[in-house]
Amino acid sequence: MTARPIFIAGGILLLLVYPFLLNDFWVLQVGGRTLGFGTIALSLVFLSAYVGMLSLAQMTVAGIAGYAMAYFTAPMGGVGLLLPWPVAVVIALCLAVLAGLVVGAIAVRTEGIYTLMITLAIAVGFYYLTLQNYSMFNGFTGFTRIPPPHVLGIDMAQPKPFFYVSLVAAALCYALVRWVVRTPFGLALQAARDNGRRLRALGYPLALPRIAAFGLAGFIAGVGGILNVWLNGSISPGSIAITPTLDVLMASVLGGMLGPEGAFLGAFLFTVVQSFAIYLVPPERFNTVIGVIFVAVVVFSPDGVLGIGRSALHRIAPGRQPLSGHRDVTTRGTEAPTSLPATRPTFEADGQSTGENHHAQ
Repeated sequence: MTARPIFIAGGILLLLVYPFLLNDFWVLQVGGRTLGFGTIALSLVFLSAYVGMLSLAQMTVAGIAGYAMAYFTAPMGGVGLLLPWPVAVVIALCLAVLAGLVVGAIAVRTEGIYTLMITLAIAVGFYYLTLQNYSMFNGFTGFTRIPPPHVLGIDMAQPKPFFYVSLVAAALCYALVRWVVRTPFGLALQAARDNGRRLRALGYPLALPRIAAFGLAGFIAGVGGILNVWLNGSISPGSIAITPTLDVLMASVLGGMLGPEGAFLGAFLFTVVQSFAIYLVPPERFNTVIGVIFVAVVVFSPDGVLGIGRSALHRIAPGRQPLSGHRDVTTRGTEAPTSLPATRPTFEADGQSTGENHHAQ
């Protein structure tokens, strides 16, 4: 047996027994927050690693789902409706997907830094909309006292039930990403990421798959947004301001954008630093601490914590593909594939060619 299955089995076992090894603070505020925040970061990593587009609007999409849950389950000051929570979850996820599609329809018209700028503009615009609108978003106050649901008589507000529900939701989103990138749809996304002009020349559409990918990322971000609202019990414009928006990007970079695991690794590291930095530095210096860690990771391991882990795994199992074989997604379009696929490109989930393609005649 190679080292990889052992690490995977150990990680799953650790997650299952995690609530029984640590106190409620670690279970709820670290574990639960990591899973919700990591799911939002997962939507960003999916877009970056497999679509080749970096979006700063993922926290906005998560916020739309969060506001929908608050509006339909915790009306406040005459704002909102009271619906059963399963109905509210469906509505929130549908709105998140719709928001993702709208963001995607705008973003696919741009590339590189312009994608960042247009998605940042969307995030800022929605922030001010929630801040100034009282008929739907309740203005500066937002919504408070949003109760987590009771499922089969189990109070989801308790640390262990909330952790396991968050774990199941995050695991399903992770599995969804892993499955999608191996489907023809996911392979087309990766081919468009690597050389869009060549794919277009072969007759494949580029815009529609990318917009659909944004819709999928919106669904994942919506799941994370719902978990965050249940955890915090409130949502306000501050939840989707510039700082939380950039936090998603920083957590993704810290964890590494080579694969979906990086989203949760980065979210865990970010949450731990956010929770305990107060004991080392004043609260107003937190951004300085996380900034120093961010710079250190970027300088010493541009692929984040996930890159460090894969390098260590390669040393243990030399037969694995070395880390240098992974393509930097920021260099999209600069590689020159040596051959064209006859039917469809065949890639592994991390974007490397499997070498099983039938070359074009």
